[in-house]
Amino acid sequence: MIRVRTEEEIELLRENAILVSRTIAEVGKHIVPGVKTKELDAVAEEFIRDNGATPGFLGYGGFPYTLCISVNEYVVHGFPSDYELKDGDIVSIDCGTTYKGYNGDSAYTFACGQISAADQALLDTTKSSLFKGIEAAVAGSRTGDIGYAVQSYCEERGYSVVRELVGHGIGRNLHESPEVPNYGRRGHGVKLPEGAVICIEPMINQGVKDVYLDDNGWGVYTADHKKSAHFEMMVVVRKGAAERLTTYEYIEGIK
Repeated sequence: MIRVRTEEEIELLRENAILVSRTIAEVGKHIVPGVKTKELDAVAEEFIRDNGATPGFLGYGGFPYTLCISVNEYVVHGFPSDYELKDGDIVSIDCGTTYKGYNGDSAYTFACGQISAADQALLDTTKSSLFKGIEAAVAGSRTGDIGYAVQSYCEERGYSVVRELVGHGIGRNLHESPEVPNYGRRGHGVKLPEGAVICIEPMINQGVKDVYLDDNGWGVYTADHKKSAHFEMMVVVRKGAAERLTTYEYIEGIK
């Protein structure tokens, strides 16, 4: 069942979305060559707690960290570790919060130092495909319309779309109905009611779409070890145009 949110609930979800955005921006200030990814995780946890919230991912399903930090060929769910970022890495920061009984969840892929033109094109395409998906998230549309918008945009540019991982509804629980794939056919899938709040999150690969699971049971890699990018926003399904709860203003303001 897709829950239709009251305006009061939407405001609580917006507070979470903004806090996640601010947290990712705080982490982004520290994404430089030589930093250990576990140090980024500590920055995020401290910032979230200092703002009166709790990390939404920490302990969720047994996940042992505040952030999912996925570097280069990691698609999602990477563990923070002693790995030191290198010039030319691309770094997905996926963050969640729990605040006032509701959840926030967003992601952004950063460049560490100077990255190649090909890697920058991957980041630009993935972020643009997110906005294409958001444009399709209007009342009465279907999840397949969102997936088609993302998939067609990326595949026309020579990239592939991960099938095994999808976006989702969000509210009092981190993951709620509906699932929101990044591929699909127009007019197919679940119909979206006005007032639904969903996370749209393209995961786009430079090479093949296939992925495999890390031995730790969490991390997901590209099968050919080419790079992958990930962007995610929380949006409200509205008539005419979706409303973004997430903002990248704080993140992109640090550059």
